[in-house]
Amino acid sequence: MCSIIISCSGCFEREKAEKISLEERQVTSNVTIDVQPLRIGVSALISPQGTMIYYEEILDYVSERTGLPVSLVQRDSYLEINELLESRYIDVAFVGPGQYIEGREKFGLELLVAPVVDGEPYYYSYIIVPSNSEVASIAELKGKRFAFTDPLSTTGKYYPTYVLLLMNKTPDTFFSSYVYTHSHEASIEAVARNLVDGASVEGLVWDYLSQTKPETTSKTKIILKSPPYGITPLVVHPEMSLELKEELKTIFLTMHKDPKGEEILDKLDIDMFIQVDDELYDSVFWMRTAVESGNVNRSVAL
Repeated sequence: MCSIIISCSGCFEREKAEKISLEERQVTSNVTIDVQPLRIGVSALISPQGTMIYYEEILDYVSERTGLPVSLVQRDSYLEINELLESRYIDVAFVGPGQYIEGREKFGLELLVAPVVDGEPYYYSYIIVPSNSEVASIAELKGKRFAFTDPLSTTGKYYPTYVLLLMNKTPDTFFSSYVYTHSHEASIEAVARNLVDGASVEGLVWDYLSQTKPETTSKTKIILKSPPYGITPLVVHPEMSLELKEELKTIFLTMHKDPKGEEILDKLDIDMFIQVDDELYDSVFWMRTAVESGNVNRSVAL
């Protein structure tokens, strides 16, 4: 599957180009009305091109159902998307669990829905190394080069950092060097090309690429899989009108019941969207708290 419901850009060199697309899907009408577009943000995980391809039909579907022009907004980092949400430049976004928790604490970011993939609303972190590496455990990555995804990524930062915390280590004291790729695909590529000795990536992305780009994932191997964590949700700004929140929620919750919506979900390997609450992200919250405080929380599953 794809975490394509949550994904896009970057590697070791950042593009200078603007990451926001303000292309608006106009609603046909004989009357010219200045309608504010519904801007939907997507956090950076796979590639800008991939995100446009995989989200295009969802955006068109939402536009068709709401009667509003819809535009896609992308940024290189999770923090940038959160800043756009806080400022209300965008009101809706697909975000990572850690990113959601950060926004919830800072400005009351709210859950709308979350996807179900392969029958469950969970995803996993994979610690990967080159396929020809002799490294068989995270402990053996000591003194090696490592790739994280984003400082707010659950699978790409919090999980591996928490594992190190249980070993009384930090990334600074454990690895010889580390980088942030701002893309799970970029991290996988970096490992496959031996640019780094290991990386922590989202399992859904690795699994998806193993089907679509096996020539890349075959050059990597998984040495550790995390326990399940609440999957990346769709969130909204708390000050969005209740009417629009409910309309959007209904659109996503019933998408799998509509032939056109079901077809779009099938292309994304998403079973359906469901309503979720904060309890789904409790383990991420406690893991994040432990990582940021430096104090081990033994109640967090590993």
